[in-house]
Amino acid sequence: MDWQSTAETAPARVIPDFPASPQPGRAPATGAWRVGDHPGDRRFVRIGDVALESGGLVPDVVIAYETWGELSPAGDNAVLVLHALTGDSHVLGPAGPGHASAGWWPGVVGPGLAIDTDRWFVVAPNVLGGCQGSTGPASLAADGLEWGSRFPFLTIRDQVAAQLAFASAIGIDRFAAVVGGSMGAMHVLEWAIMAPERVDRIAVLAAPAAATADQIALNSVQLEAIRADPAFAGGDYYDLPDGDGPTRGLALARRMAMLNYRSAAELNARFERSWQSGLDPLGGGGRFAVESYLDFHGNRFTRRFDANSYLVLTESMNSHDVGRGRGGVASALAGIRAKTLVVGIDSDRYFGLDGQREIAAHVPTLVHGPGPLLLSSEYGHDAFLIEDAFIGDAIAGLLAA
Repeated sequence: MDWQSTAETAPARVIPDFPASPQPGRAPATGAWRVGDHPGDRRFVRIGDVALESGGLVPDVVIAYETWGELSPAGDNAVLVLHALTGDSHVLGPAGPGHASAGWWPGVVGPGLAIDTDRWFVVAPNVLGGCQGSTGPASLAADGLEWGSRFPFLTIRDQVAAQLAFASAIGIDRFAAVVGGSMGAMHVLEWAIMAPERVDRIAVLAAPAAATADQIALNSVQLEAIRADPAFAGGDYYDLPDGDGPTRGLALARRMAMLNYRSAAELNARFERSWQSGLDPLGGGGRFAVESYLDFHGNRFTRRFDANSYLVLTESMNSHDVGRGRGGVASALAGIRAKTLVVGIDSDRYFGLDGQREIAAHVPTLVHGPGPLLLSSEYGHDAFLIEDAFIGDAIAGLLAA
């Protein structure tokens, strides 16, 4: 592969391809998958208690996961795919019973693609603290009630400890590669540091070595949007009827996040100053198209996610610092032995290139030469989910290394 190549992007569209009005019906109090719901393609495994950095534990943890392909007799072809903040185990496959959305990486994972499921055994768990089948705030605790506000604070390392136990529980001692973007890439780095004997290669896509003050600040206003919703009820809202849950706060947090995930250039080119309906937004009761775009995504998000999980996972991202207790970031990264791919995105205003440059400067096992592999894209942080040709080529190069 040409490591300096960039993928072609689709032409910008001024008028967005989404409905002008929100989805019909009253949103549920939580969009979490719950026991009794259709399992979809999920499998489940109990991994026991997970001890936390804080000194507490989460008892009797269940991890939801999906797999594609077949594990080789030697057990040497397993690839672990770790999702971002609002992702889940459904990497590949249609929307349908049990799955509110189609798979989130269908251009990278699948037969004949970069992570070829005819060659690799692909495993994708839902993260501890998530809301799509793994133990999280919407799960039932030992007293038969949802964890809700009682769910403990988690760090990225706590979640990787659960992933390590999960891998052992399904019989995988070592992965040929561990791959992830954004929050998932934070987990990837911890895999390479916490369990170097269990991973041959890692792909770190659009994440820093440690969360910065700026990134924590961007996250903090999203957390406050949820907590400020009166319907949040301190985190104990699961018995509320449809339409009465903390959906306004969660939708607002999602709208804020979308501004981090996409670039100014894309939004300006795609929407310009167009409006969504025949009503003039300048005092005529109408809305600019970009406002309707954010409304649509916020509304849809409340039907597939949980407000408490959003808090737990975002705070775990704030905890991210590979150098904590390890002599600093440089020292921790210098100890990585897995063959490493680091991808940065030039338009990423959430996890900017400085973070990937720091990783690449200290990891001694890069597969693509000095510095991060640069993806030039108009799509901002989300480019690792959109620019399939570039990301696929990069991961294929790693898997061939």
